[in-house]
Amino acid sequence: MPLQNRVTPYGEIIIDPARGMVMGNRGCLHDRGDRILRPYQVRRWIICRLDFKGRQQTLMPPGRWTALFFLDEATALAAGHRPCHECNRAKARAFAECWLATNPEADADERGVDRIDRQLHRERLSEAPRLRDRRKRTYQAALDALPDGAFVDLGNRPHLVLGDRLLPWRLQGYGVPATRPAGLVIAVLTPPSTVRALAHGYAPDLHPSATKEAAR
Repeated sequence: MPLQNRVTPYGEIIIDPARGMVMGNRGCLHDRGDRILRPYQVRRWIICRLDFKGRQQTLMPPGRWTALFFLDEATALAAGHRPCHECNRAKARAFAECWLATNPEADADERGVDRIDRQLHRERLSEAPRLRDRRKRTYQAALDALPDGAFVDLGNRPHLVLGDRLLPWRLQGYGVPATRPAGLVIAVLTPPSTVRALAHGYAPDLHPSATKEAAR
C-alpha cells in the first residue's frame, strides 16, 4: 500500500504510488503507524537525491525523519524546500549563490543556509495556533514577469511557468501546455525569495515531460 509521502506544489502531503525525481524531508512527521501527524517538524526543508553513495534508507523510521517525494525539483521548490548541502552539494551551492544575491535584506545577521531557511519558513505557510491548520502561503504577481521554474495557481490547479507556456502539474508528469496569458496577475506558489533566485539564473531540474510538452 502506498504511503502518504508524495508532495504537491501546494506543499500538501498525499498518497500516491509514484516516487518522482527527487526526495526530501522536513523532520519526522509520522507516527508509528506511518500516519502523517504534522506538516513539518523543523525549519530546514531540504531536497535530496534519490541515490547517494549507495545508501539504503528506511522511508519512515520511527521518531527520526519522514521521506518525502516530489515530481521534480521545481515542484519541491514551490512547496518551500531548497537543495540539500550533503547529497546535492553542487545544486545547493548554485541555489544559495542566486538566492543570497537577490535577497540581501533577508536576515542579514544570519549566515548562509540558516539565513535561507529562516526566510523560507516565513514565506511558505500561513499562521495558525496548530501546525496542522497552517496552509500554503501564496502571493499575487504579474505572470509576465515570472521566471521559468516558478509555479502558479491557475483555475485551482498548479502550473509550471516555462517559456511562453504554462504546463499543468500532474502526479505522473506535466500535461498539455497552454499559452502563457499576457497581462495577468496571478497567485504564485513558489516562495518569493526562491522566485528571485530563479530570475537570477538558478535552473531547477524538471521532469522529462516538461520538455516534451513544452515542445508541442
